[in-house]
Amino acid sequence: MKKINSPAELEKLRESILESMDKDKPCISICTGTGCSASGALEVASAFEALIKERGIEANIDTKLTGCHGFCEQGPLIVLKPRNILYCRVQPEDVGEIVDKTLLKEEILERLLYVNPVTGERIALEEEVPFYNKQLRLTFGNNGQLEPTKIEDYLALGGYASLRKALEEMTPQEVLEEVKASGLRGRGGAGFPTGRKWESCFNAPGYPKYLICNADEGDPGCFQDRSILEGNPHSVIEGMIIGAYVVNSPEGYVYVRREYPLAIKNLSIAIDQAKEYGLLGENILGSNFSFDIKINRGGGAFVCGESSASIASIEGKVGEPRDKHTHATEKGLWNKPTILNNVKTWANIPLIIEKGARWFSSIGTENSKGTMIFSLTGKVNNTGLVEVPMGITLKELVYDLGGGVPDGKKLKAVQTGGPSGGCIPERLLDLPVDYEKLTEAGSMMGSGGMIVMDEDTCMVDVAKYFLLFTQDESCGCCFSCREGITRMLEIMEDVSRGESSLEQLDLLGELAQVVKDSTMCGLGQSCPNPVLSTIRYFEDEYRAHIMDKECPAGVCRDLITFTINEELCNGCGVCLKKCPAEAIQGEKKEPHAIIQEKCTSCGICLEVCKYDAVNKK
Repeated sequence: MKKINSPAELEKLRESILESMDKDKPCISICTGTGCSASGALEVASAFEALIKERGIEANIDTKLTGCHGFCEQGPLIVLKPRNILYCRVQPEDVGEIVDKTLLKEEILERLLYVNPVTGERIALEEEVPFYNKQLRLTFGNNGQLEPTKIEDYLALGGYASLRKALEEMTPQEVLEEVKASGLRGRGGAGFPTGRKWESCFNAPGYPKYLICNADEGDPGCFQDRSILEGNPHSVIEGMIIGAYVVNSPEGYVYVRREYPLAIKNLSIAIDQAKEYGLLGENILGSNFSFDIKINRGGGAFVCGESSASIASIEGKVGEPRDKHTHATEKGLWNKPTILNNVKTWANIPLIIEKGARWFSSIGTENSKGTMIFSLTGKVNNTGLVEVPMGITLKELVYDLGGGVPDGKKLKAVQTGGPSGGCIPERLLDLPVDYEKLTEAGSMMGSGGMIVMDEDTCMVDVAKYFLLFTQDESCGCCFSCREGITRMLEIMEDVSRGESSLEQLDLLGELAQVVKDSTMCGLGQSCPNPVLSTIRYFEDEYRAHIMDKECPAGVCRDLITFTINEELCNGCGVCLKKCPAEAIQGEKKEPHAIIQEKCTSCGICLEVCKYDAVNKK
């Protein structure tokens, strides 16, 4: 591996890599991101490699172990190029047939194709699957095109061309103006304009200046940052180098969760490769500009996703938020000017420099430019990562990309923004997804979490769950956060047991507003959102718990009663054997009964009964 000493050498290397590639050669692109790997993708990859070697056809077929393709619901995924045939839920035993029939005879294996849950149609081509063809995959699209541990793949796709352009054709001020004109906003939560943040650091006195990539992705159900670092780490590295060029920073940090071992591994390899090629380190591409990146592993504290807490953690201090009377761009890491952006923000920078601010700002809405990657999870047919233009509606996300709600259930709400976001009701599904619209609706963009809830979801239980999460993850510095969340949880517990009152419901709303208005950091200020939004849109469910002592969704155990219909029960004894509380009695082949004093309302009897003899009320 030869060090690149000039932009011209970089372009020459890219041309050499492209010349050595056979674009018409069959290639098996295998998703080996965390999700697919957990479903057996590595075993599938090993089976392909072993069979290809056994047949002696290595020269005829390539395999590419890529990062996450996004369609996690259907993993393990493979795409057969150049035809772009998508096979879903592939297992090692399928490998021989794929090679013999599809690769060698060009036959399609119908059983491995994606099946549209609405129409029942089987779809062969990746680009024709609704989950993909409705997306605009700008920062995430290359995940399926390259091996994250091979810098040559990234270079072949135009990687580091934006860095070359910035160093060779643009001054730091010109790069800054391009980022400002693009309208890019931070993708980590607050949505602060990236260009304004960079400008503040650019103008701040002091040296050295630092860069931080915040990869401490802690929202339940969120995994976009992990998937980018696993699948395309060089896009983040290139973005950081360009940012460092703007503010003349010698050093940057990627603050990443220790729970992301594959992301850390692939990022470490990418950093080492960039250094070997001369794209990181001293005199990058033969210029006078030098920059290096270090990885800092977080301990898994949710609060360290907050900017000042992550800075404290990198410094070796307790990861607690600080009072932001002075911005990090003026006094951040070690009291020096610091730029801190999210993984997705940094990954957008090379695109903006390559294609221009005007191109980027043409995508999205007036105040929310570009695309956003969402983790689409919950009660939806197609779960996974979707990258869409800002301004798309919730309805399009849930029904066009997500394939709707399973089992014909009715959609009740969509929760956006992670545990600090709000729950938006079904009647607002035409809401455009951008920063302002979500905030007006009582939710937030956050880092891109999106959980779909159906009619069987209890909104009281949802709000209680997220309060439990934020209470457990709160640093406890602020009295209003520490004690306020605890008291809110006490009221929520009373509501879920049917032991509350309307006066307590009013108090719950007041407490939530106090916590929102008086805590120091953004996490504390936004943690009441699930409570406030569910009271705002689903007050009838709270009233049903309080006044009628009923949980309309049949979720809250203290308000559920299970009984056995004697006319339908044949005394098979399955429920009696499975009941963990030994609350069911009855003789064999005789109708059984539930002892209510012993019943814990776990619902196992309902699950195991094959004769619909168990009633839930």
